Amino acid sequence: HSGLLSISACFEEYLDIKSCILFLFVFLLIIDIMTNNNLKNFPPGPKPFPLLGNVFTAVDISEIDKLAEKYGPVFSLWRGRENTVFVSGYKMVKEALVNQGENFADRPVVPLFDKVYQGLGLALTNGYQWKKHRRFALTTLKNFGMGKNTLESFILEENRFLYKAFKEEHGRPFDPHFLLNSAISNVICSMVFGHRFEYNDPRFQDILRRTDETFLLIGSLRAQLYNVCPSIMKFLPGPHQTVFSNYKKVKAFLKEEIENHRKNWDPSNSRDFIDTYFEEMEKKKDDIPAGFHETNLVICTLDLLEAGTETSATTLRWSLLYMVKYPEIQIKEKVQAEIDRVIGKERQPSMADRVHLPYTDAVIHEVQRMGNIVPLNVPRMTTKDTTLGGYFISKGTAVITNISSVLFDKNEWETPDTFNPKHFLDSYGKFRKRDAFLPFSAGKRVCLGEQLARMELFMFFTSFLQQFTFCAPQGVDVSLEAQMGFTLSPRPFKICAIPR
Repeated sequence: HSGLLSISACFEEYLDIKSCILFLFVFLLIIDIMTNNNLKNFPPGPKPFPLLGNVFTAVDISEIDKLAEKYGPVFSLWRGRENTVFVSGYKMVKEALVNQGENFADRPVVPLFDKVYQGLGLALTNGYQWKKHRRFALTTLKNFGMGKNTLESFILEENRFLYKAFKEEHGRPFDPHFLLNSAISNVICSMVFGHRFEYNDPRFQDILRRTDETFLLIGSLRAQLYNVCPSIMKFLPGPHQTVFSNYKKVKAFLKEEIENHRKNWDPSNSRDFIDTYFEEMEKKKDDIPAGFHETNLVICTLDLLEAGTETSATTLRWSLLYMVKYPEIQIKEKVQAEIDRVIGKERQPSMADRVHLPYTDAVIHEVQRMGNIVPLNVPRMTTKDTTLGGYFISKGTAVITNISSVLFDKNEWETPDTFNPKHFLDSYGKFRKRDAFLPFSAGKRVCLGEQLARMELFMFFTSFLQQFTFCAPQGVDVSLEAQMGFTLSPRPFKICAIPR
């Protein structure tokens, strides 16, 4: 009899648990449906699945473009119970980022990044802390050479090392990927750490390879699942675990550099960004909300190292591919002819040469346009209730601006899908600026290192074509097919650098 009572009690307990789960599911379902139905004049989009939202809709360029054609330049997707607004086309992207820049100036919390950045740094913070750190970083980088001749000297010095590395290949096929990463990274390292690294430094190369792997993995669907349900995914294996492991190693490397600086820091002689940050920590020690402390310094240097390496190095990889693919632009009375006429072969290029090299400058800009490095931009978040394209978007809504749709906007570019440097030349052959050229984004969150990147791209590219002719290995037809990670990068390739 007691056994039967025990079984009965267990059965009733099971029914109670089952009933609770069922009740909770129905309750959440009702809340989800009510939330979706009560959004008045919210941007349209594909109908979401209850609780899951549009989790099965791929967030890649082609799919976003298709959805924009169907629902218009302002539409929405639901990721679980969080909604994200997508903005496409030059007209509407400019409206959001420039005309209403204050309304779209914040960053949303992205779980994958939040676990790494901890709400700190230069790129993903908001409010007072972000404003103080961005102003400090801009001033410090400017003082250490951004936009000045000293920065040119950093680039020219690194170009000499890169030239030597290319020449040592003796015209044989090689992959320029990590040579370019090393050179570009060394420019920002010289400003942040006060020194460069040798290309064969194992610690340096390990950090570059981990960072490169991380940028690829972040764009994978499996890694993005962490953003949908981080509380579950943190216990499961997958690419997100590799991302976290890589960042742990990179941050350990940065902490070591910072500790070495602290040991021989002289407040009267600031050598680089880290030393200057130490000074700012002393000045702002009573301004707690500004967030100047060593943990934040690690994240700030991480921001600078990543942003100062990935996009410029990837753009230069695209530039070499396009020159190999279009030899008539590289050689026949085009880029090399212009460089030979203006600079010659005896001296290194300088930024003063750019105004006299309109075709070369146009080619670099067209590589940036076609390379389309950050097609969906870094997410923004509305700072208050606002209206865009006639739709109401509430405060705190994540917004993704489709930069790809701007760089390929059929209303802005004569031949949007064709590599055509004439997009940046007027009828007299002089360089012309284009409003729809937004590879660095725009508005309040425009890329912090835009001026540095522009200098690097011009000086490295011009030096490449002054010193070498690039071609494909014999019997190989190089591909312009891209691979999607956090950035859009070329697939691995080999080229030959023939000294001129």
